[in-house]
Amino acid sequence: MRRFAKSFTQQEAISDTAIEAAVAVMRSGRLHRYNLAEGEQGETALLEQEFAATLGIPHALACASGGYALQLALRACGLEAGDKVLCNAFTLSPVPGSIVAAGGEPVLVDILEDTTVDPEDLARAADQSGARFFMLSHMRGHIGDMHAIMQVCDSRGITVIEDCAHTMGASYDGKPSGTFGKVGCYSTQTYKHVNSGEGGLLATADDEVMRRAIILSGSYMLYDRHLAAPAAESFAETRLQTPNMSGRMDNLRAAILRPQLGELAERRERWNALYARMQDRLAAMEGVTPILRGPLEGYVGSSIQFTLAQCSHEQIAAFIAGCEARGLPVKWYGKPLPEDYTSRYDSWAYLGSHRAVPNADRVLATLCDLRLPLTFDVQDCEVIADLIQDALHSARPVSTVA
Repeated sequence: MRRFAKSFTQQEAISDTAIEAAVAVMRSGRLHRYNLAEGEQGETALLEQEFAATLGIPHALACASGGYALQLALRACGLEAGDKVLCNAFTLSPVPGSIVAAGGEPVLVDILEDTTVDPEDLARAADQSGARFFMLSHMRGHIGDMHAIMQVCDSRGITVIEDCAHTMGASYDGKPSGTFGKVGCYSTQTYKHVNSGEGGLLATADDEVMRRAIILSGSYMLYDRHLAAPAAESFAETRLQTPNMSGRMDNLRAAILRPQLGELAERRERWNALYARMQDRLAAMEGVTPILRGPLEGYVGSSIQFTLAQCSHEQIAAFIAGCEARGLPVKWYGKPLPEDYTSRYDSWAYLGSHRAVPNADRVLATLCDLRLPLTFDVQDCEVIADLIQDALHSARPVSTVA
């Protein structure tokens, strides 16, 4: 049986520029973000300043992880214990996990055919729950109708926190992902669009939210060493009222990330070339339906999703096994138990009872997902598509045999 030889988890090497910057930090011994020499600004503060500039907003904060950034955003926006927080029924577990960790109670919102949030169900969930917060996940890089979503939230006074773990460098109707809500949160974990192994970024235009976030992140009284932050004298009250919940990024990871910000546009172009070829090939396969993109999405196609709606549970299981045998780690959201990074809302038992989300149940039952790392090229996509077609034929689902 023919197998795909390349690894779907192999990332590109860190550039020489980033390696040299990291080595310089290690040679200095000043890895902690606030351990600076006289007159030194520091890699972390510079990363925050440069990242905020890419979004066109004044404030950014570098964190230990994307999940920590989500927790921090909720707390900085005023979440109190027991507050209800709306969240996508289709997202990754760190999203509801961050809500619970911050003391909130997740309230699920149903999705549309394209896997994005359903604005009509968002309105229903908001009215039923009285939630004051919405943690909106742009899951797997798909950005929903942000105009409709924000209209629902703005009309009800709901604070929106955007989970942009899969949309750094993306936009909607020309506006950067993460700048629609009160706060945007991003991940720099290895499988995201920039790679520091682990890490996160929080961005906002709200002065008080940023003041709280900086103190919460563990600045002690060193908030004056931030560059993408409100003026130091404005912290007089916030610094005494906000607890320290340490979760800072260090200068080493920031040094690795700064050169990668400049590479993001070129990476997006390469990812989207891979995505376009895979989408064309999948769309030509009988019984396979790629998830469609809206015309206003400026996406970064670092993964691709498709449904096998004409196939039974048994046929999809056979297809997934056939892909694995061919070296393709296709993830299937219809599996009864979570696997690797993939899970469904019904495997988060800590949620307890929850709203019915029937469309999510139906869409996720046949939804498949595949990473597209930048260590691949367009010819690799041709081989992958051929192998997916072979696996479909071998699984013998009548509806997908050409």
